[in-house]
Amino acid sequence: MNEPLKTNELKLKDLGIDTYRENIIFLNFDSQVCQSEGLVALTRVFVEFGGMSITATLNVFHSKILRHDEAGLSMEAMKRLGAKEGDTINISHLKPIASLGKVRAKMFRKELSETDFHEIISDVVAGHYSNIELAAFISACSGDNLSLPEIIGLTKAMVETGQKIHWLRKMILDKHCVGGLPGNRTTPIVVSIVAAAGLVIPKTSSKAITSPAGTSDAMETMTTVDLDLEAIKAVVEKENGCMVWGGAVNLSPADDILISVEKALDVDSEGQMIASVLSKKAAAGATHVLIDIPVGPTAKVRSREEALRLQYYFKAVGDALGLHTEVIITDGLQPVGRGIGPALEAIDILSVLRNEPDAPDDLRSRSLKLAVALLELSGKYDAITGSQEARRILESGEALRKFMAICKAQGGFREPGLAPYHEDVVSDRDGVVKSVDNRKLARLAKMAGAPLAPSAGVRFYSPLGKNIRKGDLLFCVYAEAQGELEYAMEYLKTTSSILQIE
Repeated sequence: MNEPLKTNELKLKDLGIDTYRENIIFLNFDSQVCQSEGLVALTRVFVEFGGMSITATLNVFHSKILRHDEAGLSMEAMKRLGAKEGDTINISHLKPIASLGKVRAKMFRKELSETDFHEIISDVVAGHYSNIELAAFISACSGDNLSLPEIIGLTKAMVETGQKIHWLRKMILDKHCVGGLPGNRTTPIVVSIVAAAGLVIPKTSSKAITSPAGTSDAMETMTTVDLDLEAIKAVVEKENGCMVWGGAVNLSPADDILISVEKALDVDSEGQMIASVLSKKAAAGATHVLIDIPVGPTAKVRSREEALRLQYYFKAVGDALGLHTEVIITDGLQPVGRGIGPALEAIDILSVLRNEPDAPDDLRSRSLKLAVALLELSGKYDAITGSQEARRILESGEALRKFMAICKAQGGFREPGLAPYHEDVVSDRDGVVKSVDNRKLARLAKMAGAPLAPSAGVRFYSPLGKNIRKGDLLFCVYAEAQGELEYAMEYLKTTSSILQIE
């Protein structure tokens, strides 16, 4: 005969509810725990099972889905606890989270110390913050609310609360683009060139935050990107480089948690961006880092003055972490390449690596420029010899062979495909393309389903300066479902012009 449960113990029922990264616990309003502990909806509680514990937000049912002696957990919470249906969990009141006081202080613009950030980030990684509290922290640090010492403190805290890869090589190269340009998928080409030159460049990337695709999204249409730490090391040992999703390993785990909320808020603030980028680089074991900052009126970075400020911060924070950091400021007036969306950008990558005659020249030239900058950063090449070597590697097919070898080592290669539904957008006038709204073009690709629908997005045919005739193809919208295509085209009808043609 089963022993009766204690007041704060409940049997677990699997409700199959996906709450993304949020830990949610579900109780009936007449639950023995609610009654005895006075718990109400949105109360934060401490949940224990088998020596593991999480902090969860309470949602309350007023129905018969749960009995008074049962509890449900979100899929994320069950995963973190390692619990299954029928297990007995223990629920108790959450002790006050001291670091939330630091968050409130930051909301009133008080400068936080490195220790303060370490306390906050430790609690974030431990799962003690709800999404509401995470949003409060992100908002408090947004804009220009972080000083340089605070950015350094936040970055160090993000590195220290996760794993760090240690390499046997003295020099580990890495690169990152701050984003803001549709397309611009230079990283796989750059990594292939640099690795083929005999230098080590293990590239870990995040998936898209506010864009239609990130490097990992594009690479995932061609190979496996969710490798564990040992697999990453094996690939790099064999091929000098990799192109993997950083979220699959515990490198700066706070960054992945914060990114999930930033994505919902559509926020990517300056100080947090620097901390996000450099904490991942430091955790990945990089020693030499190249940062690409595209500048343009509809890019993420709008002015050269803003870019120069970011350049200063990146180098200063890099110095504090012991990273040799160089920054390159590039043209951000228009998309790079033709594809906007994971598979469409992957098609561009392959076109450049395969030296196809109609490969997008802007993607090719920008990739070469960044590869040369990394070869120079290594100290093994100067500007002239670096340029000669990068071009030789790309044009000889060595870069393509290296790319394929890396894909094979990561799990195999597959050709990316186009979505089955598409609609052409043509010009209603003659003229010349005078400007492109990067943000609206990226939003259109997202409306079509990118990046969650990997073959969705936009193929762009109208670069600046192009002579356009009435009826000429400007771009094509791709979607994996007819409804998504109609949704994107409806957005196109209601927004002001993406292209200015005069």
